[in-house]
Amino acid sequence: MTLHIGLLLFPRLTQLDLTGPYEVFSQMPDTQVHLLWKTLEPVQAVTGMRILPDMTLADCPPLDVICVPGGPGIAEMMEDETVLAFLRTQGQVARYVTSVCTGALVLGAAGLLHGKRATTHWSAHDLLGKLGAIPSPGRVVRDGNIFTGGGVTAGIDFALTVAEEMIGRPAAEGVSLQIEYAPAPPFDTGTPETAPPEVLAAVRARGASTRKLREQLVARVSGKLSATVTTQPPS
Repeated sequence: MTLHIGLLLFPRLTQLDLTGPYEVFSQMPDTQVHLLWKTLEPVQAVTGMRILPDMTLADCPPLDVICVPGGPGIAEMMEDETVLAFLRTQGQVARYVTSVCTGALVLGAAGLLHGKRATTHWSAHDLLGKLGAIPSPGRVVRDGNIFTGGGVTAGIDFALTVAEEMIGRPAAEGVSLQIEYAPAPPFDTGTPETAPPEVLAAVRARGASTRKLREQLVARVSGKLSATVTTQPPS
């Protein structure tokens, strides 16, 4: 039986959040990977790369895996009712509901992380709790059928973890070998804990305006989520 995996596209996404998992998933046997957006027009990533969707949200069948990447464009996605409704619908039928980097905030805005352990990019990790999730450390965090990956490069770890779940460890190890996934970074500054203080301060300063806007967005979205929960009739 063919597995169907859908990766959400949107303007100003971080392309590696998407292309890392895409490379892993596309190596899996009997698997179709769909690039999803509202139209079939090219979508431009935040760095300028143009990515071509191959299926619209309206035409998308029930998926085995739905995955949301991150990037600055999540700001619009967190309040886009068409996207959020699509994720809620797929979330009801998908075997696995997943995200990479700040894509977790979009899952949270859709109400799919309530009471679930999750991770995201280190710069937004503390915001998960405001969206009902339980912020948890790790390159990949699983809670039931929810898989979330950390920032950007963690998308490969995430995808291999999902691959192992779906096709078994030997086949997933074969994918890892095929893409020669053997990380050996030239310097150990990839986390806030290992980066020199001056490097961390510089990166935080560059992202300060985005962080402020994201805090405001999360506060607004969390208010809507709270209102939704409050107005739901008792079961």
